[in-house]
Amino acid sequence: MTAPTRRIGSLTASALGLGAMPLSMGRGEPAPPERATATIHAALDAGITLIDTADIYAPSWDTMGHNEQLVAEALRTWDGDRSSVVIASKGGITRSAEGGGRDGSPTYLRAALEKSLRDLEVDVLDLYYWHRPDRSIRYAEAVEVLAAFQQEGLIREVGISNANVEEIDVARGVLGEGGLAAVQNEFSPTFFHTSLRELRHCAEHGIAFVPWSPLGGTGGGASAVGERFPQIQRIAEAHAVSPQQVVLAWELALGEHVVPIPGASRPESIADSAGAMTLDLGSEDLEQLNQIIA
Repeated sequence: MTAPTRRIGSLTASALGLGAMPLSMGRGEPAPPERATATIHAALDAGITLIDTADIYAPSWDTMGHNEQLVAEALRTWDGDRSSVVIASKGGITRSAEGGGRDGSPTYLRAALEKSLRDLEVDVLDLYYWHRPDRSIRYAEAVEVLAAFQQEGLIREVGISNANVEEIDVARGVLGEGGLAAVQNEFSPTFFHTSLRELRHCAEHGIAFVPWSPLGGTGGGASAVGERFPQIQRIAEAHAVSPQQVVLAWELALGEHVVPIPGASRPESIADSAGAMTLDLGSEDLEQLNQIIA
């Protein structure tokens, strides 16, 4: 299936991506390998060509890389055109038996990227994000490391995640105008107050804005989004679609640079989400939905 596409730096990807994290961690047990593969295949078969993962997405601290390995297995066994698929991963968060931390040092990020390349079974990663700021170093330092990876041909595009406007501008300063491909921040009807400025700032500078947890997260926000927002439920009923499809279609309408990555751990969930790429919301629908962030 061919889906609408959007630009992420030099890359072309479907307007909607798959957030693969729920396959490895979140509420409950990780998805069994067969269901994880089926979920990723369902996304690809529905026209989704952006798969988002990270090294820390794993059931436990000592299984880091679990999610990337699931993605690799699904791509290896998919009978479609692998060359059309954009893979994004992230590094810079540590996990250990004592807890988690952040490390943006050149040594750590290089080791993290090299392991991600092995786990994803690729020589070059399409899009690599610095996952979260490491406050022990200057923000520019870690961005410079990712820029070096790009120059070495290890990654195609550079992204930053969980970044504010000031950090976006630091990254732009390091990479040059047009060098920052994507910013991945939390954004949803239930969480937008700290990332709406960033969404709009990215639009001004031609940077893809990639909302994570675009439906409200795995803690119940995604499943109850229609209950929390009556206008979403009304519009969903009028179009005979799920409230989740309405939310994703609305986010897509916020700008051609917006590329939501709904998470899923079941084939049915991502197949439903994919319908948002072709859901045509009218101007009255969008006016009602925009009141959420007004």
